[in-house]
Amino acid sequence: MPLPDPVPLYGSAYKRDPYPLYARMREAGPIHRVLFPSGVTAWLVTGHAAAQQTLADPRLGKNHARGNDRWRERASIMPEPQHSQLQVHLLHQDPPKHTAMRRFVTDAFAPRRVEALRPRFQEMADALVDALPEDARTADLVQCFAARFPFQVLAEVIGLPPHLAARFRREWGKVVAPVGPTDPGRPAYEALLRELQAYIAEVVADRREHGGDGLLGRLVAARDEGELTPEELDSMIFQLLVAGQEPVTNQITTALVSLVRQPEALARLREEPELMPRAVEELMRLDSAFELTTWRFLAEDADLHGTRVPAGDSVIVSLCAANRDPERFPDPDTLDLDRSQGPHLAFGHGIHFCPGAALARIELQVALTTLVTRLPGLRLAVPDEELRWIPAVLGRGTAELPVTFDRPVCPYSRGTTA
Repeated sequence: MPLPDPVPLYGSAYKRDPYPLYARMREAGPIHRVLFPSGVTAWLVTGHAAAQQTLADPRLGKNHARGNDRWRERASIMPEPQHSQLQVHLLHQDPPKHTAMRRFVTDAFAPRRVEALRPRFQEMADALVDALPEDARTADLVQCFAARFPFQVLAEVIGLPPHLAARFRREWGKVVAPVGPTDPGRPAYEALLRELQAYIAEVVADRREHGGDGLLGRLVAARDEGELTPEELDSMIFQLLVAGQEPVTNQITTALVSLVRQPEALARLREEPELMPRAVEELMRLDSAFELTTWRFLAEDADLHGTRVPAGDSVIVSLCAANRDPERFPDPDTLDLDRSQGPHLAFGHGIHFCPGAALARIELQVALTTLVTRLPGLRLAVPDEELRWIPAVLGRGTAELPVTFDRPVCPYSRGTTA
């Protein structure tokens, strides 16, 4: 059957398994008009080659000021004054501003620096497993591990002190989900937004008073020295707290679901943990937590992959669809721990390639190795079709992950997942 125009990208069936639809879209062409739950229409790029070209296309900018009135009417972006105060972070900047702001975070997430913290991350992961009740044989791995481990790691890396880390509420991350002005949930959304903004102000005040050589302290110092505006500082902290840990939480869930669906791969990783770095790359390729990129805009009407796209219309890339392109990855729907076809696009491509990629890789290696080796017999506690996938527009993961396992074992070793 022909694809509708626009193609709707929502609904429980779509979120549970979007890949058949992505396959149809790739076969029909590299770019399609799509419809999001908020009513926003956009242009979605699907194939691997087209995705790489789009992500590196200098004609496409990220600044929301490029969006046209049609996009702005339904984009459900933050209300003022929060939009101006919290939405000028790296994801919404173009060069040269993007270049200047990105340099503040690259050192904190440098591969050598985060690799040196691997033993500390392993201690955190082991402590979370140790905290399971001694007689526990079932657990929600989101609540007891996947939602906690990435935030603990992030706090360590950016220098968020324990007394502030303990007060962070995970539900504040919901402020990135589109909630339109007429949505019944709008008042609750705006309340969360104000709470998060107050928390960010407290973080800034604390780091200004106590200093420290962590990333947060350096960002506050850069603001005080005139290198960042107050809005840029708050926006970068907002991005770190919201985007710096929830995608890793979701990627842990998608990876575990893929593994329990293929018990032979799970068993192999338990016996050969040295395969985990390569397995993490394959698991991210197979089912990425970054399902879609954020908006990009053309400054002028232009041709994009053979289609005329109006200026200011939003252009989005499906990283998940690109990562299962059979022209790039043979047998793309199969988890292959020996795959050697080259890099995936789970972290993006071009100047907006995720600056925290090295940290995320280590987090996933530590988390999955710990869970696979310390929870023998790991399997779903509910039928696969009963898993509840989050209704996020851009992200992919499960809201809960109820599992069953045999008696937890003591740490097999520490810091050997490299």
